[in-house]
Amino acid sequence: MYQNLVRKEVMGILEKEVGSFLDKFLTPIEKIWQPSDYLPDPSSADFKYDLEEIQTFAREMPYDLFVTLIGDCITEEALPSYESWLMGVEGIDQEKQSVGWAHWIRAWTGEENRHGDLLSKYLYLCGRVNMREVEITTQYLINDGFDLGTSMDPYRNFVYTSFQETATNISHRRVGTLAKQSGNGKLAKMCGVIAADEARHAKAYKHFVAKILEIDPSEMILAFEDMMRKKIVMPAHMMRQSGQAAGELWGHFSDAAQRCMVYTGQDYINIMKELLDEWKIEHVKGLTEKAEKAQEYLMKLPARLQKITDRISTPDLQFQFKWVKS
Repeated sequence: MYQNLVRKEVMGILEKEVGSFLDKFLTPIEKIWQPSDYLPDPSSADFKYDLEEIQTFAREMPYDLFVTLIGDCITEEALPSYESWLMGVEGIDQEKQSVGWAHWIRAWTGEENRHGDLLSKYLYLCGRVNMREVEITTQYLINDGFDLGTSMDPYRNFVYTSFQETATNISHRRVGTLAKQSGNGKLAKMCGVIAADEARHAKAYKHFVAKILEIDPSEMILAFEDMMRKKIVMPAHMMRQSGQAAGELWGHFSDAAQRCMVYTGQDYINIMKELLDEWKIEHVKGLTEKAEKAQEYLMKLPARLQKITDRISTPDLQFQFKWVKS
């Protein structure tokens, strides 16, 4: 009870700054890009040429890279789950009329919603995707829900979003880079603008954690330790396709992303190191004895994870996803 009360108080303190967070980390609706800015215009005389270009490059994309693009799209399309989860976090009151945490979540959701919208329309146009199977996976992902290991604790949720937004930035940016290398400029731009949004959002959530470390350092360190002991699971960890049980597809998708070097076990370790450095965890003072032990654990964790990662091999055999037309 006491911990929850403290967290609610801390969230109340930070809520007074939400207006500045909106200005600093999000972009006004009428200034930010929209999916139609990057998709071919059906009313244009060039539409047929643009469509042919999209379909040609889509056919030429390596299988694992193409599957990773589809999985990234599905992850983005499951946004309703993420918004509803965050609205239930301790210290967030969605009935408040003034600018506050609920306002932040709705504005963040509005920006994120454009990502799945852009990618799903691209996939529909590209002609290589079984859209019904993709839509089934998306609906299952929302229907099955997820367990991030955060409960309704804002501290754990902000650690999670800091990590996940950084990971999403890496994934979209790498898909864009690989697309550009093969001459697929249109897809490269799409992935690039999405990655830029994710980078801004990651900065925001990392900023929230940094502010909490100033106010409630011991509890914030303990929350960080708890999340890393559990290991950060990606929001699409319950992914499945038709005929499968919940979560059955995730390993295959993860292997595909690893094989094409879009998101790897090494990236997980690098993000961990980045967060330790960003939040200056090693130098946080005034901790309880329990939090000091958590601090020590966190600082040693990257080296431990490195030893494990170095021993893990990724299956070479490609899984046949129903998402891709044969």
